[in-house]
Formats: sequence, C-alpha cells, structure tokens
Amino acid sequence: MIDILIEDKGGNRDSVLLTGSQLEQLRRAGQVESVAAWQSWDLPMTGDDLPEDIRATFLSSNASAYFGVPPLFGRGLDPAQPVAVLSYSFWHRHFNSSHDVLGKTLQLLRKNYTIVGVLPPQFSWTGADVYLPLEIGYDPHSVLGFSVTLKPGVRMQAASAEFQALFEQFAKETPTRFPPAFRIRIQPLTERYGQSLRHTLYVLFGAVALLLAIGCANTSILLLARGASRRHELGIRAAIGASRARIVRQLLTESLALSLSGALLGVLLAYGTVPLIVKWLPQSSYPREASIAINVPVVAFSAALAFLTPILFGLLPALRLSTSETGVRGVRRQRMPAVLIAGQIAFTLVLLTVAGGAAQAFLRLMHATLGYDPQNTMDVGIPVHIGSHPGWEARALYFDRLRSRVADLPEVISVANSFDATPPFNGANQRFEIMGASAQRYNEARLNLVGPEYFSTLHVPLKQGRVWNHAETMRGAHLAAINETMARRYWPGGDAVGHAIRMPELKESPPMRLAAPGSDQWFQIAGIVGDVRNDGLRSPVKPAVYLPYTIWMGLEMDLLVRTHVPPLAVLHAVRAQVQAVDADQEVDQYVPTLEELTTRQTEWQSERLMTVLFGAFAVFALLLATAGLYSVVSYSVARRTNEFGIRMALGAQRSHVLWTVLLSTSAAVGGGMLAGILLSAGLNSLLIKWTDTGSRDPLLLLAAALLLVLTSLLAGLFPARRASTIDPIAALRFE
Repeated sequence: MIDILIEDKGGNRDSVLLTGSQLEQLRRAGQVESVAAWQSWDLPMTGDDLPEDIRATFLSSNASAYFGVPPLFGRGLDPAQPVAVLSYSFWHRHFNSSHDVLGKTLQLLRKNYTIVGVLPPQFSWTGADVYLPLEIGYDPHSVLGFSVTLKPGVRMQAASAEFQALFEQFAKETPTRFPPAFRIRIQPLTERYGQSLRHTLYVLFGAVALLLAIGCANTSILLLARGASRRHELGIRAAIGASRARIVRQLLTESLALSLSGALLGVLLAYGTVPLIVKWLPQSSYPREASIAINVPVVAFSAALAFLTPILFGLLPALRLSTSETGVRGVRRQRMPAVLIAGQIAFTLVLLTVAGGAAQAFLRLMHATLGYDPQNTMDVGIPVHIGSHPGWEARALYFDRLRSRVADLPEVISVANSFDATPPFNGANQRFEIMGASAQRYNEARLNLVGPEYFSTLHVPLKQGRVWNHAETMRGAHLAAINETMARRYWPGGDAVGHAIRMPELKESPPMRLAAPGSDQWFQIAGIVGDVRNDGLRSPVKPAVYLPYTIWMGLEMDLLVRTHVPPLAVLHAVRAQVQAVDADQEVDQYVPTLEELTTRQTEWQSERLMTVLFGAFAVFALLLATAGLYSVVSYSVARRTNEFGIRMALGAQRSHVLWTVLLSTSAAVGGGMLAGILLSAGLNSLLIKWTDTGSRDPLLLLAAALLLVLTSLLAGLFPARRASTIDPIAALRFE
C-alpha cells in the first residue's frame, strides 16, 4: 500500500481527497492493482438520554479483500444492506465482548443498522468505532479518502509519472482541492510512521551498543579483580597438576554461569519494560493496527549476544590468570585494566552528555513560549451532520446559539467558536495574495476561522488595531487579523493594518463548506495579534491569518471553553446545553484539554521518551563505570599490598599511600575523559540534526565531566582508604 501525496511550491506535503468519478479513473490507471475508498464521519448513537458520538467509517465493498483482515467473528460489509461491523474496542466497550451482539440493531442518526460482524483488535483503520458500507456516487461535492496498491514490479518513478498527469487532470476538474502548482510524491505506507522515529532509533541503537561495550569491559575488570584474590588458589591447582587449559575452562565456566543469568534477567526485564516503552511512544510513530510486542527472533539474537559477549570478554582475563606475569610481558598486561577503564569513562561521558542534552531539549519544550494560555480550557468538537442546518445563515446562527448556551453555564468563563484553530498545531495552509503586490509570488499562511471571543478566551494579546465584533461575525464581514510573524515578513515597515489580502481558494462546496458571499474576495487587515504556536512545539511559528468563522464554515466546529474549575468536570453540562439546541447533536467522544493537546504532540512525547531512555542508559553506564573503577583500584591494592607494607614500614604516611592509590588510576580516568569529550563534541552536531537532543552548551559537558570525576574519586576512595590502613607487619607476610 502506498500514500499519494501532493507537494506544493512551499514544500508542504498533504493528502488529497477525490470524487467518485476521479476515484474510478484512478482505479483504471495502468500502474494500479487495487484501490480502497472510505469516508469518515462522526455520527450520534441515538436512542439514549444524550446522543453519544460514534466515529463511523464508510468502507468500499472491496475493503475486506484489500486490507486482508477477516472479521474476528461474523461477516463483512454488504453494500446492498444497512449493516455495521464493529471495531474490537467498541465491541468490548459497549457490548462487554458479548458474542450475542450479532443481529442486534445499532441506531446512528435515527437510522438503524444491523450488526453483522466484529473485527479483530489489530484492525483499527482511521480509528473508527463502526464500519458501514460506502455508496460511491458521482456528486462533485462528495469526496473520498483512498489507499492504493501498485501492480507487482511497478517502479515508483513510473507510477509517479502516471499519477502526475492524472492528478493534473483532476486539478482542472476541482481546482479548489489542489494547489496551483504541485508535484506527486509517492511513499510506502510504512514510511508515514517510520520517518518520525528513524533517526531516534539509530541513536538509541548506538546508545545500546555503548552500554554493551561498557558492560563487557566491566565484565573483564570484575573477573580480573576477582581473580586477583584467587591467585593463591589457582597457583595451588597448577602445582598439583592442573593444566593451563583446565584452569581456563574453569574460569570460562564461571563466566558462562554469569552470562546465562544475565541473559535470562535481561529477557525478563525486556518483557516487563516493553509495555511501558510502548505506552510512551509518540502515537504518530506507529499505525493503530500495529501490535508492538517482543519479537522472538530479536529476543533470541539479543540473548545470544548477551550470552556470548561476557564469555568472549572473560576469555582474556581467564588466559591472564592461568599463567604467571613476569618481566615486560607482565608490565604490558598491567595496562589492560587501565585501557578498559579509559574506554568505560569515555563511553559513559558520551551517554551522560546525550542524556543531559535530551533532558535540556525536553525542558525547552516544557517551558516553550506558547503564545496562549492552555490552563482550564478544553476543546469540545461539534460534528454537524450532512443535511442539518444546510443554509449559510442557518448554520451561522446554529453555531452562535451553541456558543451562547454553553457560555451561560456558571462554571464557564468564556467560549469561542473556531474551525481548525486549536493550538499548538492549527490552521490549514492556504495561498493568499496581497493587494498591490505581484501576483506571481507564492504566499502561504495558516488560515484560522474563529469568533471574536477566540483571542480573549486563549489570552492571545492584541498588538495593534482591532478584531471583528459579534455583529460583524454574523454578517460575514471581510475583516482579518494576522499574527506578528506574518506582519514582520510581509510588512516589515510595521504598516500591515489597513492593507488587504485575498484567499482565492475560499470557495463554497456544499455541504462540506458553506461560504459567506464574496468569501474569495479581499479582506482588510484590521489587527495584529501575538504569535501563537501553530506548527508544533519545536518549529518556528508560521504566518497566520484569522478570519471570522462564518466566512467558511465546515462540518466540524470546535468550542474552546475556559472554565473556573477543571474543564472536564463541566463536560456533561456542556453536552446537555448542546442537546438543548439540537436533540440529535452529539459532542466528540474525545474532548481534550489544551494542556493535554500540548503533551500529545509528537515532539513532546518523543523528547520525553528520549529523556527517560537516555537517562536510564546514562545511570546504568555510570553505575557500571563506578563498579569497574572500584574493582580496578581494589585489584591494584590487592596486588600492591606488599609494596604498601614496605612503604609504611619505611615511614610513609597514610595520606601518601592514599594519594598513591588514587593517582594510580588518574591516567586512565584522564585519558577516558579526554576521549569522551572528543567523542561527545564529534557526535553533537549529528544528534542535533537527527533528534534535537544534542546541546552546544559547554556547561552541560562540563557538568557531565565533573559528575564523572566525582564518581571516579568516590569509587577509588574506599579501596584507597583500605590501602592506607594496612598493617605493615601483616602486609609483609602477604602472598
């Protein structure tokens, strides 16, 4: 399956909807094997006290074969009958997973549908609750979503060329649905989800590799340290006839037991932590149909890696402990722990720096200037049904009555009408023209259709001029407000107020869009408002235009409701007020607060996940490095016990022995710190480019280095103090 996207001159990509006749032409294209079509609507489930919002998707008759997902039980859709197939979650939620649901009646917008099947849990296309049969007509105002599969062996370039010509023909038929100049872009459906986390996964894989290297080095160090205390035992074994190979086998057997227990513990931790990680994944990073779980081949590979690497890294200590160390060869072997410690320190510093950068990026998002106040405000969606309030005046009056009734509630501070204007990702890209400027220039801004109460409800400041009032809204006055970004870009002299702009694509297409008279004519800029985040939390604010919502009314209106109390506590009262205006009007099933919408942004969830994972990696790496350094110092103290005894017998002070032990690892720690700083600096630009978790703040690198130095001192302090308290007489007898 592929996505067919439209790319405009500005590089923006978006999907496109087709009419029934256009869909039929696409189905006959030479490169196409199959096309599935759908329409999604919010319908009220009537018959209860309050109509409940149900997400319904009308699917074409070939949908079952196209998606290849048979029902869990029952049968599929029949285009000739009013039947319904339930999603698994809706069946579980509303029918308590009862298998007696088949044959029951579901009433949607006063129309009865017979339930004929239930879909498996892994199918949730468009996130619908109910799937209904789609009748594909030839009304030019009725548009459909679609998905395409290409014939086997078709190249993407050939398909793009054919679709380019076909869609240019469609643009001539329905010009308002296409930008004036566009290119067709094709991508596999999987790329829609893989792109957002691809670079993050690469970085996470690198972090896991660093952690594995640290763990392997730590295994070698621990085995060396443990072997130092067993040298007398191993010497006796060799003296009574044990060969070197036998001693190596014994030591490797012990490494094998360590590897096996670690691998089993890792598998158990994986099964326990994956559900937590999935819960924190950005929702846009994987399709709803995906079932994310432990993959057996991946677990087998990871367990084998965890099983084998400690054995391999335990081989060198085993070979070393199985023989004596004398002369230059013994001196060279003394360098191995120092090299391992330096590597641990370097990799740990890299992970600490990355974790700090991720935390910094997440804090920046949490404290980003939004330009509006999201507290105690909720977004109540009002889906309008086709055929209800069909005229422009009737629909404008209906929306105004809804706002007025909700605003009368005592817990409500203010209410605003809006279409596609709920931040922090709001507004539809629209081409616009400036009166008196060259018509050849391509200008684009985010269009927000709002009531005059919008700015006061969200606490968006008015910087210059004014906004329209209620009376002007109800007659569709040709007034506009723009944000500061647009004013600076197009009127750098500060004289934007009084100029006129036109959006030629604001044309009426009933019943989807009802437009005020002259909606595609010139609008006078009456005011400039403060910048509001409209392209997510990380991207710069885009130019934005605000028009009275009555100019171009769609079928899904939002009420932005600010309250004195927690907003969701007022939701039932809001639903009742909406029903008082229209008994069949439901409210969207999902009603988020604006604070919740902020935390649901992909970048917010991605940065939170990165911060938690890299923080955990850095903590593990720090603990391993600390344990490794402690082991090396303890190993060194054990080897030099005789030396320290002689020093103290000859008059050396305890402080001198203490500093001697601490300084013995200074070269390894210093070399590791230098290598870690160079690695962190080298990786920083790549991290910023890929994940926005890098940081150019030198204080962050300094803080990570100081933390590592402090930890290294603490790790070496305890064995160093033990060395400084050695009894010289006992030390001289030490073997």
